[in-house]
Amino acid sequence: YDDLAVVCYINSTAELKKYSDVCVTSSNAVKIVKNLPNKNIFFIPDRNLGHFVAKQCPDKNFIFNNGCCPRHVVITKEMVEKAKAEHPLAKFAAHPECTEDVLELADYVGSTSGIIDYVVDTEADEFIIGTVDGVFNEIRKKAPDKKLYTVKPDQVCVNMKKVTLEKVLDVLENDTNEVFVDKELADHAMKPLNKMLELAAK
Repeated sequence: YDDLAVVCYINSTAELKKYSDVCVTSSNAVKIVKNLPNKNIFFIPDRNLGHFVAKQCPDKNFIFNNGCCPRHVVITKEMVEKAKAEHPLAKFAAHPECTEDVLELADYVGSTSGIIDYVVDTEADEFIIGTVDGVFNEIRKKAPDKKLYTVKPDQVCVNMKKVTLEKVLDVLENDTNEVFVDKELADHAMKPLNKMLELAAK
């Protein structure tokens, strides 16, 4: 592929970014890919987010990596159908890292911030949330009267939960757990991040 662009999800390692042309978030991935001049897109590492973007960029040729988000891929079509049967008035909002058959059942598909805005701004009173439970607190701050339901009881990202306010404060006050990245690697990893900011501004 002479014009191949490697498009990398932002929550990937610096090593992976080193070999990427541009980074994306779940909220800007479609815009970034559409703004790329390249026809051929190697989307890494999440195949589900890649398929979601590909459907909205039909003029591009996509190559997918066989990776996925371990929190979203375990949400199944059957779980969603069960939740819908239990809460027939509820709208279903899903993250694009869910599988395609789950997204087909959704009333809204979007990033974490997109899901929050959708629930807050939509007139419906009940919502089934197809992403990690961290969004629930933010929604309840903005729309405390909305009724929220999970698809499964443990929609928790254990990796995100490792970062706490106490740990962040400890790092800032005591310089503990400082992470050092090789300068050459950091310089390479910054290039796709800067490219994302450039394309997002268009």
